[in-house]
Amino acid sequence: MNLPKDPVMLLSVVNTYLRDYHASLEELCDDAAISADDLVQKLAAIDYHYDPARNQFC
Repeated sequence: MNLPKDPVMLLSVVNTYLRDYHASLEELCDDAAISADDLVQKLAAIDYHYDPARNQFC
């Protein structure tokens, strides 16, 4: 999966994939072969944090 570099676009794409295709952040990261820590860090830079109960960054 080729994810956007822009953090706002990344947020949109990641939340869409979490909502439509993956039951958890770990599942998304495994499928996309990306680091969950890197993804969480990139989105934390724009003050978005993963909420497992909602399965989205908010």
